[in-house]
Amino acid sequence: MDVLLDNLSLFREGFFGTLKLTASSALVAVVVGVIIAGFRVSPVPPLRIFGTLWVTLLRNTPLTLLFLVAFFVVPKVLYPDLDSFLLATLACGFYTSAFVTEAVRSGINTVPLGQAEAARAIGLTFSQTMRLIVLPQATRTVVPPLSSIFIALTKNTAIAGAFDNVELFNVSKTLSNEGYDIVMIFVWITLAYLVITYAINGLFRLLEHRLEVAR
Repeated sequence: MDVLLDNLSLFREGFFGTLKLTASSALVAVVVGVIIAGFRVSPVPPLRIFGTLWVTLLRNTPLTLLFLVAFFVVPKVLYPDLDSFLLATLACGFYTSAFVTEAVRSGINTVPLGQAEAARAIGLTFSQTMRLIVLPQATRTVVPPLSSIFIALTKNTAIAGAFDNVELFNVSKTLSNEGYDIVMIFVWITLAYLVITYAINGLFRLLEHRLEVAR
């Protein structure tokens, strides 16, 4: 208990650091994932090819390697003074977007083809059909796998601690170096991760229930 009480402000900073990384990365992943999912089902071949390459490359690249590229290659190519939080968000967000893409694409495939054909028959464009007809119906199917994806994202943010970001894993390294009992450190860190992941799971269960009621 002493390790928590003696370093409560540090634990709090790490907890909210993990929350911020998770939330910002999730936002990037959802926005990019939905766009790439649209590319993957697009009637335009170059967009489908780009979408396929995006998913294949990111799903088969270790997240640690993406962090190395983000922190040691991107600043040299684009801008040298990019914030470490932004780089970590982009690395986690882009990586997770590949999994969001596949979840959204699977949801799109559950929508009857006749829905899209009817939309085209009344003059809607592809983007309008996706935004107004297909995606709202696909949402019910997409929500359950997104819960698992974002729980995995929460744990993946631990890598950011090795790249100058204050989050829970970074806190564990700091306290371990100060000589605190490593077992108790990991007990409190684990409990903190459980709080976040259970909150995500509860939020998605509530959302899933709301969508079922609206069905």
